[in-house]
Amino acid sequence: MTKLQELKKHLRPGQVYRRADLAQWSNAVDRHLKQLLNDGGLTKLAGGLYLCPKETVFGKAPAEDHKLVETFLKDRRFLLASPNAYNKLGVGTTQLYNKTVVYNHKRHGNFTLGNRTFEFRVKPSFPKTLSKEFLLVDLLNNLNRLAESQEHVLARVREDVTSYDAARLQRAARDYGNVSTKKILSQALNADLASHAA
Repeated sequence: MTKLQELKKHLRPGQVYRRADLAQWSNAVDRHLKQLLNDGGLTKLAGGLYLCPKETVFGKAPAEDHKLVETFLKDRRFLLASPNAYNKLGVGTTQLYNKTVVYNHKRHGNFTLGNRTFEFRVKPSFPKTLSKEFLLVDLLNNLNRLAESQEHVLARVREDVTSYDAARLQRAARDYGNVSTKKILSQALNADLASHAA
């Protein structure tokens, strides 16, 4: 068995690899990379990042976002989010955005990985999964980035706060909200409490 065939044995369809991952199975990684790229065994996603393509009935499947980001960051601690998810909250956002935000502890900036642009933002803390409460906090944190009228969205948020679990929303605001978000939600929740007490 040639060294190239030996390397191919380690490749799994749909998996994303760094050059360093491949180097452990090769005695001439750059030559082997060139051969694998030429024969379609690997696809280059970005500098030093490669996909072992997975064949589907529709052709080669793109890399899964999660695998792509995990390999790029060399870290499992991140959260994928999209401003499109705000539209599910029912507070008047309808725009569609062609970007995925990656909250993480390591990288900051826009990176193109496999023909997709990811906006990496370093955050001290973020949840493991997207909850309704975190999404509302995130929407308010990013209010100035939205295409919609901020006043209109804020008015809808203030009306809608009543449908949230107050304790969970307060916790999300405390853990992940910026100063302005904490203030908006605190005022909205207090107004809701006052209206119930009246």
